Amino acid sequence: MSSSPLVSVIMPVHDAAATLGQALRSVQAQTHTDWELLAVDDASTDDSWDILTAAASEDDRIGPIRSDEPLGAAGARNRAIEQARGSWVAFLDSDDMWLPSKLTDQLAFGAETGAALTFGSYYKVEAEYDGEAAAFVPNGRLIEALPAVTYRTMLQANFIGCLTAMYNRDRLGTRLMPDLRKRQDYALWLSILRDGGTARGMTEPLALYRAARPGSLSENKVELVRHNWHLYRKVEGLSAVRSAMSLTTATIRSVRNGRV
Repeated sequence: MSSSPLVSVIMPVHDAAATLGQALRSVQAQTHTDWELLAVDDASTDDSWDILTAAASEDDRIGPIRSDEPLGAAGARNRAIEQARGSWVAFLDSDDMWLPSKLTDQLAFGAETGAALTFGSYYKVEAEYDGEAAAFVPNGRLIEALPAVTYRTMLQANFIGCLTAMYNRDRLGTRLMPDLRKRQDYALWLSILRDGGTARGMTEPLALYRAARPGSLSENKVELVRHNWHLYRKVEGLSAVRSAMSLTTATIRSVRNGRV
């Protein structure tokens, strides 16, 4: 990788050998090709690192980064963001996938709207889904993006799916995720919007979100409620009353959509 790409794709990886190949191929299949993929192997104990290095040996746009000590999701993402060279920073977890025109369409949308933070709709698929993103047939399980969100809107719930989010580093600067065990992506969107401006959402589906496996961290709604409360009270500094209001709307949305 020599000249700076337009988009830096940030991918944390931890024991993701079962799904990592699909995620990587969904980036490689993008109709927009001017990207770099910074994938941080977060002390994996499976074959994740071998998969990453094999992919990088065949595609120099892929940059594997290894951490022998666990960083957590926020730390792994931040390690990649700090090395990013692109004007736009996009996010994809190692168990999710992008639809082929995601970057092409979202970059055009960003240019059209002038928004420095954009996001979009996405489909949910089963945890065991083994198809390629390029061959995906719409399944009706669509999480629709709002057309626009502000800081005030986002205090009601996290309306931005991390796998569809993209921010403009030239305009916003290099923005890192707060060092939280969970909700670090939500905290990043809030910190960007707290500075003013509006995030714009695309109704067009951009990605495939793999539903949580039974017993996974993201399936534990009680724990997520606790993390949301910490975010509202300790990170955002909201009053107890306003935090409770935000927590209520976020929990209702979680039950309705199957994700907080």
